Amino acid sequence: MSFCVVGAGFSGAIIARHLAERGHKVTVVDERPHIGGNCHTERDAETGVMIHKYGPHIFHTADQRAWDYVQQFGTFLPYVNRVKAISQGRVYTLPVNLLTINQFFGTTMGPKEARAFIEGKADKSITSPRSFEEQALSMIGPELYKAFFYGYTRKQWGLEPTELPASILKRLPLRFNYDDNYFNHPYQGMPEEGYTGIVQNILKVDGIDLRLGCSFESLEETFQHVFYTGPIDRFFQFKLGRLGYRTLDFERFVDDGDHQGTAVINYCDEEVPFTRISEHKHFAPWEQDKFSKTVCFREYSRLAGEDDVPYYPIRLVNEKQMLDSYIELARAEKGVSFLGRLGTYRYLDMDVTITEALAACDRIDSALQAAELNLPSFFIDPS
Repeated sequence: MSFCVVGAGFSGAIIARHLAERGHKVTVVDERPHIGGNCHTERDAETGVMIHKYGPHIFHTADQRAWDYVQQFGTFLPYVNRVKAISQGRVYTLPVNLLTINQFFGTTMGPKEARAFIEGKADKSITSPRSFEEQALSMIGPELYKAFFYGYTRKQWGLEPTELPASILKRLPLRFNYDDNYFNHPYQGMPEEGYTGIVQNILKVDGIDLRLGCSFESLEETFQHVFYTGPIDRFFQFKLGRLGYRTLDFERFVDDGDHQGTAVINYCDEEVPFTRISEHKHFAPWEQDKFSKTVCFREYSRLAGEDDVPYYPIRLVNEKQMLDSYIELARAEKGVSFLGRLGTYRYLDMDVTITEALAACDRIDSALQAAELNLPSFFIDPS
């Protein structure tokens, strides 16, 4: 059978390899000049540092299957994401933990004292938080919220925290010990040769015709089924309008030696125009000392325009209504399955993208064994 996979990120690469290994012809198209999607990594021409071209990506997961899968295609070395934050002229550690609390309030509390102290700060009148701000106030109280989340969130999303859903903050940890590992998943690491090397190895199988710098709209062939990981509204030529995304601008600068001493520092104060600075050699600690220069990126967030790279789906009320309409169109479309971050208009961590793609492969196997190919429009409910 002949299939088309639109997008050469993790979702598309996993689906393409799975089909090719089963003897099918697979055409993979991506209009960018490289594979890997927003996880694309490459060596910086001036410094030699491995850079994350579209912003930092740290692999972390609790899914054994996803972890085992990626390790087939490259070596993952230990990496712990330890984020620092500058607020009101002082440096703190994130996520908010016992050190952050004691630093911020000038105290020397233990875990039990700190828990009781923060519970006293939290707004207990908020029993069912409806917004980001209500979620924060009900968790940590006004002082820590204003110091670490209010200004940063306004810069990141371009909206008041009262307009954002509570779910955005629910994924951020609050700890009453000195653990400064940003993630609590059992499997964490960084690919030794970058994410693009991993995706390249996934696609390295007979039966895949990879076309870079090629848009889906430019194809003239017909296929028995299309797996579409591009923006769902673009597939329908934006006939119902454009779904909202935030995009990122990166200001690159080079320094001698070590610029900030860590991979990521968040700038929480609203008057600082950028959200964070990432220093990319620290994402590969096994090789960071061999570089005489270092490359850093200041990160600025704004609303995505028509020609911008889409990063974060906004999913406010108007986007949700428009999305539901696009979902109805997609369910009525024959011969196309939508998946991935853009195809389902959902914020997905890298490991979740991989987990969902592997689960989709299971469904594909079942469909291929049936007398008639009957693949779903969505492998997971995008609503």
